[in-house]
Amino acid sequence: MPPKILIMGELYWAKRDAEELLSGIADVISMESQSRDELFKDFASGGRYSDIVGIYHEHLSDKRTGHPDEEFFNALPTSCKWFAHKGAGYDSVAVHSAKARGIGVSNTPGAVDEATATTGVFLLIATMRRFSWCEANLRSGGFNPKGVEESARDLSGKTVGILGMGGIGLKMVSYIQPFGCEILYHNRRPNALAPSNVRYVADLYDFLGQLDVLMVSMPLNEKTRGFVGEKEIRAMRKGSIIINTARGPVIDEEAMIQALQDGHLGSVGLDVFVKEPQVDQRLIGMPHVTLLPHVGTENQDARRKMEVVALTNLREFLLTGTGPNLVPECR
Repeated sequence: MPPKILIMGELYWAKRDAEELLSGIADVISMESQSRDELFKDFASGGRYSDIVGIYHEHLSDKRTGHPDEEFFNALPTSCKWFAHKGAGYDSVAVHSAKARGIGVSNTPGAVDEATATTGVFLLIATMRRFSWCEANLRSGGFNPKGVEESARDLSGKTVGILGMGGIGLKMVSYIQPFGCEILYHNRRPNALAPSNVRYVADLYDFLGQLDVLMVSMPLNEKTRGFVGEKEIRAMRKGSIIINTARGPVIDEEAMIQALQDGHLGSVGLDVFVKEPQVDQRLIGMPHVTLLPHVGTENQDARRKMEVVALTNLREFLLTGTGPNLVPECR
C-alpha cells in the first residue's frame, strides 16, 4: 500500500495537478473530521488517519479543527513526518513543536511573490494619489472630495524603502522602478539578487529617515512582532507613508494610528491587520488611508501556484525524504 497523505482543506485549483504529482506514490485522502476533538481521535491508534505520513494544510480547515499548534502536533501519529502548509507565511504553525516531533514543515515561497507585490504596488499608487478616498466619495454620491489636491502626490522622484528584500521585495522593485522612484532597502544582510541601482542601507534608522514611503515585506515571527514601532515610525519623515502587505502585527498598530492622527504619517495602505478580521474603527474612519481585507493572494493564478508548490513539497518528501521549501526553524 502506498503511504497516506491527508488533505486538510480543499484543493480548489490544483486537483488535476495533485493527480499528476502524487498518483502512484501516495494514497491521498481528504479530511472528514468535523471538529478538533474528532480529528485528534482520528489521529489516535486505530483511527482513520493513524498511519498518515504527511499532511497538506489549507488554512481554511482551521475553522473546523483549529490552528496547527503544539497540541495539534503532539496529537499526530508517529508515522507523520511532513506538514506541507499552503502559504508563504506560517506564523500560525507551531514550527518548533513540529521540529521537536521530527516533523518537517514546508511553505510556499515564490508562489505568492507576484500577487503580493502587485497588491503592494496598488496600495502604493492608491495611497499616494488618494484614489480610494476619491472612489468612496463618488460611490456615496459625491465627486471630487476636498483635500485630495492638497495631499496627493506623484510617485516620480520619491524615495521608497523596502523592509525585507526577499522574493516579494525583489518583485516589488521590478514593478516600482518604472515610476522613477529611488529605491532603498533594509535587510538582515545585502541581497545579491537586488539590482545594482537599488541601495542597501544597513542601519535601520538611517534607512527610515530617508523615506517617503516604507513598504513592509518581512515575515512575522518572534523577532519581528512589533518591529515597526513608535521609535521607528517617528524616525520617518513627517508626511511619509507606510504600506504593509506582510502581517499586521509586524507594525505597532496603536503607534501607527497615533502617528496618523497627529499628522506625522501622511497615510497608510494596509492589506493586513493585527486582529483580523477585525479592523480598528479609527482606520475605517480615515478616508485618506487605503484598506484591503487581506486579499494579497486572492486570485486563482496565485492560489493554484500555492497549491502546486505545497503538493510538490509533499511529492519530494515522499521521493527523497525532504521537501525543497523546508522552513528555517525545522532545518
